[in-house]
Amino acid sequence: MNIPDLEAFIAVVETGSIVGASARLNLTQPGVTRRIQNLEDGLATELLDRQSKPLKPTATGREAYEHGRRVLRSLEDLKAGVSPQGEVKGEFRLGIMPYLSDAALALPLDSLRAAFPQLTLRITSGWSPRLVEQVARSELDAVAVCLAEGVAPPDELVHDDLGVQSVLLVASPAIGVPRPADLASLSRFPWVMNENGCGFRAFIRQSFEAARLPFQVGVEALNVDLRMSLVARSHGIGIVTPGAFADSRWRDVVEVIDCPDFKPQVRAWLLHRPPAGRLGRPIALFRDALIKGLEVPIPLVS
Repeated sequence: MNIPDLEAFIAVVETGSIVGASARLNLTQPGVTRRIQNLEDGLATELLDRQSKPLKPTATGREAYEHGRRVLRSLEDLKAGVSPQGEVKGEFRLGIMPYLSDAALALPLDSLRAAFPQLTLRITSGWSPRLVEQVARSELDAVAVCLAEGVAPPDELVHDDLGVQSVLLVASPAIGVPRPADLASLSRFPWVMNENGCGFRAFIRQSFEAARLPFQVGVEALNVDLRMSLVARSHGIGIVTPGAFADSRWRDVVEVIDCPDFKPQVRAWLLHRPPAGRLGRPIALFRDALIKGLEVPIPLVS
């Protein structure tokens, strides 16, 4: 067993194909295949389910992948620790949920690139439950997620509390949402929402169910600009971050709903497995910059 064989296996798992691993490693496809076979021979087990598309690891392969990622990270930590300049190199695999992407993809990433120019950033977008699973399995190095209030991150992960995050409720004046509104009046309208997996959608649904009120999703759309355009065209009530609202071209044709007894909110976290190793400084810089990026004032309801 050697490191190049392990790198090839990990590349196949993460790209889902021999072709993808070949491109990542700048290696021929037969070369990648040969390295995978060498590793399987050395471990005396099959690591990939070759009938699946994209390629997926077997149960044994999944365990080998998790151990292998830790081995490669330890080697990267060693290189960084003995480097005369102490320069952080290698990959930083970062997962960001959509709600936080407006804040995370501006100042924090600019700061990371400026401070660690030799660090390759690999950004993954996804919903919080999936991202938490990925960082717990070492598929990602750190994730920025939102969890419902009272839901704690897994004990095995290091977690930095980024604070409570709120969203604005918005609607077209044409649909006639009462001012001020209450939960019962909001339940009479359809909603324009993210797909299932969004923490805010789960919070809103649970709030309506707890009050024994209907919750109807009229349109599902991932893109915030598309959701805002649908809200502006009277397709239902939507939610939007203060920052996205401030930057939206639709902000002058929708209104912020005043609902004193209903304020959708979740708590944001930055999670990673211990120890952070060579990524300790990049993770800390990203965390601090993200906190600043989230400090967007909430507009007053007129």
